[in-house]
Formats: sequence, C-alpha cells, structure tokens
Amino acid sequence: MHLALTSLAFRDVSLYDSDMTESKSMILGCSGHTVTPEERSFYQGEQPWGFILFGRNISEPAQIADLVASLRDSVGRDAPVFIDQEGGRVQRIRPPILQHYPSGQALGDIYRQDRERGLRAAWLMSRLHAFDLLKFGINVDCLPVLDVPVEGSSNVIGNRAYGADPVTVTEMGRAAAEGLKAGGMLPVMKHMPGHGRGFADSHHELPVVSVPRAELEAHDFAPFVALKDELMAMTCHVVFTDIDPENPATTSRKVIEEIIRGHIGFQGLLLSDDTSMNALKGTIGERASNIIAGGCDIVLHCNGVMDEMQQVVRNVPALAGASLARAKAVEAAFGKNDGADEASIRAEFNAMFAVA
Repeated sequence: MHLALTSLAFRDVSLYDSDMTESKSMILGCSGHTVTPEERSFYQGEQPWGFILFGRNISEPAQIADLVASLRDSVGRDAPVFIDQEGGRVQRIRPPILQHYPSGQALGDIYRQDRERGLRAAWLMSRLHAFDLLKFGINVDCLPVLDVPVEGSSNVIGNRAYGADPVTVTEMGRAAAEGLKAGGMLPVMKHMPGHGRGFADSHHELPVVSVPRAELEAHDFAPFVALKDELMAMTCHVVFTDIDPENPATTSRKVIEEIIRGHIGFQGLLLSDDTSMNALKGTIGERASNIIAGGCDIVLHCNGVMDEMQQVVRNVPALAGASLARAKAVEAAFGKNDGADEASIRAEFNAMFAVA
C-alpha cells in the first residue's frame, strides 16, 4: 500500500529514538525504486546518518514517498534525505512529476536586469523546491551552487552558476538558501571552497587550479565566506596547488583546516562530494578513509552499488565529537516553516518564466 504523500513531511519523530544506535559518518544512495532486502539489512546494520536520491530512484510520486519512508524505516529513525534539485540540467525529479525549473544562470539573468526581482526569483524557486520535496519526505536540497566560474572553465559548473562574479553568486545563493529554510528544508552549499575555476570535470578527472591563494580568496572563496553560517556544505574534488599541491580539497587536511575552517570560517557539517567520482584516487575504501582523515565530517557515496558501499562502511567511524555535534545541530533545525501559500508562490514564480 502506498503511503500518503502529505504525511511524510511531518512524520512523528517521537517514533524514532535517534540515540538507539550510533549513526556512521556517511550518506549513502540506493540502487533503484525500492529498498531491496539486502539493502534494508545493510542499512539497518551499518546505520548511515543519511541518504541521497538520484534519477535512478525516481518513477512516480507515491513510489518516491514509499522509498523515502523505507529508507528511514531501515535505520529506525528520521534520517535526513538529500537530493540535488537545483533546476536546469541538475534536477533529479523532473516532469511530469514536478515542473521543470530554470538553471542558476537563468535566475542570474533576471538579477542582472533587476537585482531585487532576481533575488525574489531565487527565493521563490527554492521555496517551491521545499513545497515539492517535503511532500515526498525529502528534507535536504544540495543547493545553492556558490561556485564562481571563470572563462574557459569546465562546463561541469557552467550554467549551474548564478553568475561570474562573487557578488552575484553570494546574493543569489543566500536568497536560494533562505527560500529552502523558509519552507522547512535545509540547504547544502557547494562546492566548498570553490569549483568555478576547474578546467576539468571532477566526475571524470582531477581539476588542478594553480592561481595564487590571494586571488582565490578574493574571488572563488568569497561567497562561502559570506554564507559561512549555513549548517552544511559539500567539498570540491579540486587541487589548489598554492595551498596543497598533493591533495584535492576533499581529502586535504590543509585546505579543510586552513581554508574551510580557517579563512572561510565555516563551522558546520562538512560533506565530501561523491566518493565514486574519478577525481579521487585509490579504492573506494581508501577514498573514504582519506576523506575522514582530511577532516570531512561525512563521506558521501551516491551510486548505491553494494560492494562499494561495503568498502565505505569499513572505513568510516561512528559520528562523534565535533562531527556529531554538527550533525545534531542539523537535525535540530528541520521543520521550521513559514506557512506560505503554495498556489500564490507558484503563480508568482511561473509568471517570471515560461513553465514546461
């Protein structure tokens, strides 16, 4: 029997005892439209802190709601469920289930013509993401993209970015984050400390950035400094040679301590980008170990491949210390909703764009 969609956004958290079993420092994916018996047993035993959904996990509305509920049931608590629902080409739940949303660049185009209208568009779209996703029980959107691309950089960011200058990216990113939080969801800033200068796609190879640190601080890192008080951020698989010529940010203790925790001043929960991306070297288990050793709080593994997930769990610890405190701060922040009317929000936003 399918679960009622509206029930999942406001599940009775009292049914779950978050201290019953220690959660491990990882977010995992799953293989398909349902949780298999093998996956259920695995998640129950290994206790990932959260889950993430991708297009392969999506078929129709009730199925999404059932899948999210099954993932939470497998760990016996109200685990955070993440998704990349940016708009543009990175939108995991697409028509006809949800409307097509514009890219960050399209929102930025409005901002460049009319600053206040652009900021409103970014807020409205995120507020709509909250309406959309909470109906399925999904409560974290990996947004905003705070990367500031430079000319000639890889299209892996491209039109996902709000603009090519730090001020535009900062202001639009803040509006997007606020829209999610107004609807009871939480944002994840990405890709800290900045993927905009990468001349390679980190899904396939390792980008290396060789500009001086001072230039990075003035341009690439600036939006993250401005939004440093958000609760979650995701790293980038990029080498910054003037800071650490050997390791990408995701596994670099120097980048994480000196730049992310130091210069940027971010004290929230730090997630790695996907462990299975080819920018990282070594086995999946070695990558997971290196991510934790570098200073990330959470290892993100997305593809739902069981033998890879088994390697991850052997190399990540239970959440403890500062990482546990950051995770608990995230959990405590869910559910604050402004009570806005969905129909009026949607009508205002759709008037700005031709809706597919």
